[in-house]
Formats: sequence, C-alpha cells, structure tokens
Amino acid sequence: MPDALEPTAALADLRSRAERELIEGILPFWEQRAFDADGWLVGTVRDDLSVDPATPRHAVLASRILWTFAEAARADAGGESARWLESARTALALVTGPFWDAEHGGVVWSLDAAGAHLSDRKQVYAQAFTIYGLAAWSRATGDTEALDRAMRLFSLLEEHSRDREWGGYWEAHARDWSALEDMSLSDKDMNVPKSMNTNLHVLEAYSTLLDVTGDARVGEALAALLDANLEHIVRHDPWAYSALFFDREWTSHVDTISYGHDIEGSWLLWEAYEALDRAGLGSADLEMRTRAAALDLAAAVREHGLDDDGGVMYEGDPRGVTAPEKHWWPQAEGVVGWLNAFQVGHRGEDLAAALGAWEFLDAHVVDHERGEWWAQLDRDRRPLTEHESSCRIGPWKCPYHNGRACLEVMRRIAE
Repeated sequence: MPDALEPTAALADLRSRAERELIEGILPFWEQRAFDADGWLVGTVRDDLSVDPATPRHAVLASRILWTFAEAARADAGGESARWLESARTALALVTGPFWDAEHGGVVWSLDAAGAHLSDRKQVYAQAFTIYGLAAWSRATGDTEALDRAMRLFSLLEEHSRDREWGGYWEAHARDWSALEDMSLSDKDMNVPKSMNTNLHVLEAYSTLLDVTGDARVGEALAALLDANLEHIVRHDPWAYSALFFDREWTSHVDTISYGHDIEGSWLLWEAYEALDRAGLGSADLEMRTRAAALDLAAAVREHGLDDDGGVMYEGDPRGVTAPEKHWWPQAEGVVGWLNAFQVGHRGEDLAAALGAWEFLDAHVVDHERGEWWAQLDRDRRPLTEHESSCRIGPWKCPYHNGRACLEVMRRIAE
C-alpha cells in the first residue's frame, strides 16, 4: 500500500469525521440492533427502527457483520477493541453455527426466522464473504480454528467453483456442490454462470486470506483471478468499466455499467495486487496492468457516474446515465476508491472527488437523527423510503461498505 497520506487540513478533517461516524454511529447502531438477546439476527430493521421478525436471515449479512467488527477491533477503533470483538464473536457463532453446512461444508444462503434452512444453495458470493469474515476474525484474534475453516472453504471453492479452463469462478451450486440450473444471485441478477460481482468478492476474500496465511495455493488462485478480472471483466471501450454478466467464455450479456461496482473494483483490484506483492508474487507487468485499470476505472466513474452534487449515481450504459438514484453503498465506495486513486496516481481530481463524496454522504445519506444510513435517495437527494429495499438492517443492508469506508479512511490518512 502507498504510504499513508500526510494529514492536510482537509484530510485530517475527513479522517476525524470518518472515525467519529464509525465509533459513534455505525458500530453502536449494529451492536445494539443487529442481534436479539439470544444472539440471533433480528430480521429486517425498517427506517422507523421497527423490526420485522419474520424475514429471512442471510449468511452474507452475518459474515459482513463478522468482518466489520473484527476489523474494527483490529484497528482498536475508539480504543474499544474488546467491545467490538463481542459483536464479532456473536456473528462468528452464527456463521460457524446455524449457517454452516456441517455435512457438505460452506454456508447455506438463508435461514427462516426459526433458524431452519430456507435456501440451502451454495452461492459462491456467500462463501467468499464467509472466507473474508473468518480471515479477518483470525487476523484480529489469532483464532487458528476459524482460519482452518476459511482454508477448508477455500479448498471447496477451488475444487468445485473455479473454472480452470477459462478462469474465474462459477456463481452457485446446489447444497452438495453439484450443478445448479438457476445460479442467479438475486431476483435482479441474470442467471449466468459468471458475474463481475461474485468474482470481485472472491478476489477481495482471497486478498485478505493471502495476507493472513501466506499460503502459496491462495497466492496462485488470487493471481489467476486478478488476471481474469483485468483480462475479461474490465473493458475499455468507450471508457473503462466492468462488464457485469458473462457466459463461461466471458462473453458479456449486457452493456449496463454499475458505477458503484466500478469505483469499488478500482481499489479492490489494487488491493489484490498489493497482497500479491507483499507475498512476493508481484511483477512489473501485473503492477502496470492493475495500476492502469484502477486509475482508469476511478477516472471513468468520476467523469460519467458522479453527479454535480458529489453523489455517485447508480447505473448507466455507454450512452449515459440510466439510473440516477444514489444508493448508500456507492457513496462509501466512492470515498475509498478515489482516495486510493489519489494515493496511487496523485491526481488532484481524485482527491476532490473523495472529499466531495464524503460531504455528500454526510449531508444526505447518514441519518444523524436515528442512526445508520438511508438506503436510497432520488437524484434530488430525497430518501426513497417507500422502496422495497429501504431499511437500516436487511439482507443487503449491512455495516460492511460504510464501516469499511471509515476504516479505510483511518488507515490511509496519518494521524
């Protein structure tokens, strides 16, 4: 990673505000509201803070909570490492308990309110986040059992999910890791064998796993996946963007551009290269290719997906913006993505975009009255409270994007 940024007045202010949002806003909200008295996920928490206890519980949410609190503890955020470890430990018990498939390995997709299997499919996306969370927990605590479990899950993905002919990872499997006809991640995603989203988050998980283990098998897999991202997923016509849905041979099915995924991917690609470099697996060619992709993606989102008010819009295509709404998570990723681009490429426009993204989210996305962040705003910055996905806690509404953004800001800017 490039050296930490010197704390100019603007950067010191950003660091202070991000730390405050993390330790006074995000972490306490999830600590107090994510679990019931028995340590079970509470269900959906609505914008008015009411709880729907009947909704499904998802492994992805549990593993994202695990990652967030483990990393907060490792950073000793607010000097309260022991406090954050308690919430991480609660999430760990869910990931390794009711969500874990003791017969076939890995985690099932979802459970009902009573803890019974609702969907026992092996979505590779969920396995990746489980590896991510377990590796972070082990790094924070030294727990070798959790790391062994992460490595067992890595081995399952390498055996069943990796396409060794064309590269990348399949979307999903049945519970026993056999083939699955419908592999789509959600109702909004295409039923295709490969996607950018799943492969990006396997990359993210393997980057952390390599840092924690130094295992040569993880290094080989991460290097191959980074190459697949650079070769097949990142496209450069008419500008840099990540194609989203693919057949096995990486033929793209749509020309949709996800601005949030592109700015997130820009820094996760670079993080993957840095993990490889720390493990002695870097090369001048791979560094050059990754740097170019990271900077090109960050510039493209800044030029094509950033609204005049500093907010990251949701989707577009090569002809322009098609969905100008501002979802919560692209704003968080914008702060990190452009801060990373500034560290790597030293472009003033990236620093301005990162600072602007924080100003936007702090003014419009963070709910300073009730806590946590609004899920979606319209282009005029009004919360879309009637949207079906509007909530504070839910299957896709987690502390990982916004908590990680705060942690990354704290890590990247010197005190």
